[in-house]
Parts: sequence; C-alpha cells; structure tokens
Amino acid sequence: MRRVYLDHAATTPLDPVVFDAMVPYLNEYYGNPSSLHAMGRKARFAVEESRETIAGLLGAEPGEIVFTSGGTESNNTAITGGLENTGRGLLTSAAEHEAVLRPAERLRKIGVRLVLLDPGRTGAITRHEIEDRLDGEFGLVSLMHGNNEIGTLTNVAEIASVCRERGIALHTDAVQSAGYGLLRVDETNVDMATLSAHKMYGPKGIGVLYVRSTVDVEPLLLGGAQERRRRGGTENVAAIVGMAKAFARAVDEAPNRRDHASSMRSLLHRRLVDAMGPRMIVNTPIGEAPLLPHILNVAFPPSNGEPLDGEMLLLNLDVEGVLASAGSACTSGALEPSHVLTAIGVDTDTASAGVRFSVGKDTSVDDIEYVVDVVERVIRRMTREKADA
Repeated sequence: MRRVYLDHAATTPLDPVVFDAMVPYLNEYYGNPSSLHAMGRKARFAVEESRETIAGLLGAEPGEIVFTSGGTESNNTAITGGLENTGRGLLTSAAEHEAVLRPAERLRKIGVRLVLLDPGRTGAITRHEIEDRLDGEFGLVSLMHGNNEIGTLTNVAEIASVCRERGIALHTDAVQSAGYGLLRVDETNVDMATLSAHKMYGPKGIGVLYVRSTVDVEPLLLGGAQERRRRGGTENVAAIVGMAKAFARAVDEAPNRRDHASSMRSLLHRRLVDAMGPRMIVNTPIGEAPLLPHILNVAFPPSNGEPLDGEMLLLNLDVEGVLASAGSACTSGALEPSHVLTAIGVDTDTASAGVRFSVGKDTSVDDIEYVVDVVERVIRRMTREKADA
C-alpha cells in the first residue's frame, strides 16, 4: 500500500548524509568530551566545531550556543531559568507550544506574574499588541516564531525592539522556522531562541538554546560543568555533530526547500478546497499573515449536528496510507481539542476534528493528489456512517 508522510512538523526523516556524519562518533570516536585523553579530545573537538558551525549559521557567538536534549528542554530552560529568582513576570501567548505554556503555568503557581495574550484569528502577536502591556514588572517575553500547528509567523524582530526599549528579554521558539533559514539572531535581535534537530532532517534528542551573552539563565539540569555550567550532563556527541550537519544543509538549501514546501502546501490547499468545498474549514491564515512554508491546518466541521471524531479521522487516514497529525505531536493522545485552534476562535467540536498536514522536501505532486483523494474518500465514508447510525 502506498504511504504518504505529511507530518514533517512533528518530525522529519534523518538525512542519510547526516547519519553518515554521526556514525564515527557512535562506533569509533566514542570518548567522553570531558576526558583529557586523545579519545576525549577528539570528541571535544567535534562538539566545539559543531558549536561554531551552528553559531555561524545563526549569527551568534559560539559561547552563546547551549546544547540541550531538544525543543522542550530548551523552552523550559528559557522560561524557568530566565525568570527563576528574578521576581519578574512572563508575557506570552495562549497559542504557544505546551513546552512554553506548562512551565509558565508552573511559575504562576509559585507566584510569578503570568499574562497570556489572545492571539486573535491569525495566531500572531503584533508589536502594537504588546507595547501597552509591557511594564517593568516583566522579565521575559516568550513568543513562538513559527506556530507549529497553524503555521503563522510572528515578526519577532519588531517585538524584540519593543522588549529592548523596556529592558525585557525576548525568547522565541524557532523550532519550525530555523530549518527553513528564517531566523538569524543578529538580524532579529532576540535574546534567546530554541532549535531542534529533528525538525530539520537531523536526529531526535538534540537541540539548542541560543542565549545572548548579556542574558543570565539559571541551568535547568544540575550536576556537571558542561556547557559552561549552563546544562549539566555528558554531551551527546554524535547527535550534536548530526545537528550541525543537518542545520548547515538546511540553511544551504533553504531557498529551494522553502519554494518547494510552499508550492506543495499551496497545491494541497487548492486541491482540498476544490474537493471538499464547504465541508472544510482552513485554519492556517492563508492570505492573512506571513506563514511558514510547510504547514496547512484544516478542520472538518460537525456533520448533521454530530461532531466528527478527530482521532478516528486520523486513524482512517492512516489506514489509507496518509500520515498526518492533529497538531502538536507532544499532546497527541490527549482527549482534548487543540489549544491553538481554540485560542484562535475555532469552536470546540471543529477544533477536535482538525488535521495538520505538513509537507517536506521530498513531497511530490503525486503525493498531494493521493492525499486529496484519500481525504475526500475518508470524510465521505465517515459522514455516511454517521448518517446511517
């Protein structure tokens, strides 16, 4: 049976070139980078060379790159470590990733001031929306660069200028955007940024938190002097090498990858609209806001007054060989509608039947045509079954 993978916003396949770069550090140069012997020095060199590569691609200094286990740890470190013991508050959006919202909620429970902004229909926060909300009681603003569920891009450069005027640090989750060459910290002036390798055809379990040299962040993980005492734990050398290689390839190929993804996303959008018409709602704000090139979020509203079961929809698509997502993979399995869709005003029943398609660098026109055919067939079957029940 044919299978079409349209869940690249959840994870991407490992690039064979990246895998080849990692292999020597899995089976030959396996030393601990903190060891002083030759094997350890070889590993340390690989880590620091990778750090320099990533810093250069981001427009940062090598000492501003902190290796983590991925996007979740980076976000938690930025939120918790950036505010711990400061007595200052956090301003963020209700459409952020759970890896920002959950540590924010934990801080609120211990008395930290927390303000969640309404993201509105597009899911993007503008400069004007935060200018009147920021005061000296805030220590950090955290706003996602590219929304992982609906694809909206936030102009973090404009927001960074507001934050800088008020002496407030800005953190951005750039997990979805960095792999398309859309973020440089020397151009946007953000103070912290989160990256994850497995969103850019690199390995899982490795990420980066960029921390501007003028920003103090308390470590989330204690127990070692690694990462200049900002993140304890033996470095995952092979994964670090893989992330540097994946990021370098992503930035080098970024224009082509953006053009291709945008073309495939646009084709998918047009064909679904042609096939489904009023039976589908498009949640990605196409034509209303700047967008990531690869994400299309659609929803299928209740039929005959009966909500369409989103989980069953995804399972039926999977049976037919179409691999998609209900939104953030980190919250899949939870029997709740997407918090991002509800935050932008989608009703609960429709949000529960939403699907996120995310194309990749190898997605083809034939893949899109197959997916549209399957979606139309599955929705028709599920709707008929409800009517017959």
